[in-house]
Amino acid sequence: MEILEKLKIKTNNEKIYKTALTHTSFANEHGCESYERLEYLGDAVLELVMSEYLYLNFDYKEGEMTKLRAHYVCEDANYEYALKLGLNNEIRLGNGEQAHGGKYRKAIVADIYEAFIGAIFLDKGFEEAKKFIYESAIPFVKNNSFEFIKDYKSELQELVQTDKRSLEYKIINEEGPAHDKTFTAVVKIDNILYGTGVSHSKKEAEQLAAKDALLKSVNKI
Repeated sequence: MEILEKLKIKTNNEKIYKTALTHTSFANEHGCESYERLEYLGDAVLELVMSEYLYLNFDYKEGEMTKLRAHYVCEDANYEYALKLGLNNEIRLGNGEQAHGGKYRKAIVADIYEAFIGAIFLDKGFEEAKKFIYESAIPFVKNNSFEFIKDYKSELQELVQTDKRSLEYKIINEEGPAHDKTFTAVVKIDNILYGTGVSHSKKEAEQLAAKDALLKSVNKI
């Protein structure tokens, strides 16, 4: 497998890595196992390794460490880790998912990262899985790089609360087939439109609307 050569992973069990890269759409079409069980396992390993790293390297209280961990162990963060490694290019997708850009669908790509960790854990053990996480995720922590997973809604909320003004999000448009919907969200402050966001999930569309408001209108809020 090209991805194993790229990541310098030597194994006698390529099958488990193929499974880690197999989406349910492909599994259903070809009668094989998907990455879901490996994702479950990898999620636990990732959280443990990240928790240990933060505990050993930051003198924060429990609540602060929990909040910091949430920045680096979440869908947005896992998506970035996977893209940097090129895992998304190796995902095995069903025809429909492939046609609709599944290799860049955040939920799928993020799941693949955790599934790949699960595969390494089962194939080579905890220390190798930890090494993989240290090489792919920990550099983001060391560089304090979590702008890409910033909670724009919370930041906007804090800004607006200072003046006790009203804040409202609304989905104004929803289009596309059930498996590939696109949502348009707007954010209003005191009933005035401040930002718009478009995404394949309502939650992310709202985040993008909040980001739009912060970038375009921060001096007006």
